Amino acid sequence: MPNIDTGYLEKELREIVAEIVEVEPGEVTLDSDFVEALGMDSMQALEIMAAIEKKYKVQIPEDYLGKIMTLSGLMEITEKIISGK
Repeated sequence: MPNIDTGYLEKELREIVAEIVEVEPGEVTLDSDFVEALGMDSMQALEIMAAIEKKYKVQIPEDYLGKIMTLSGLMEITEKIISGK
């Protein structure tokens, strides 16, 4: 698989999270806690996972759900899964 453009991935994931959590994309920083800073609940976390699975045609194991707490963590997980590692 080709190298992943992390800047582009960051932008796309930021937009997905912002839309689901209903905040402006600028409020989703690399380290902002989705629950504490953005008010994400467990249903929104599942929606984020589903949106990523649909967009990138991948399967995210449910045990990763607890790791989706920041944009940087979400990027790390998504990159691993997309690249097949």
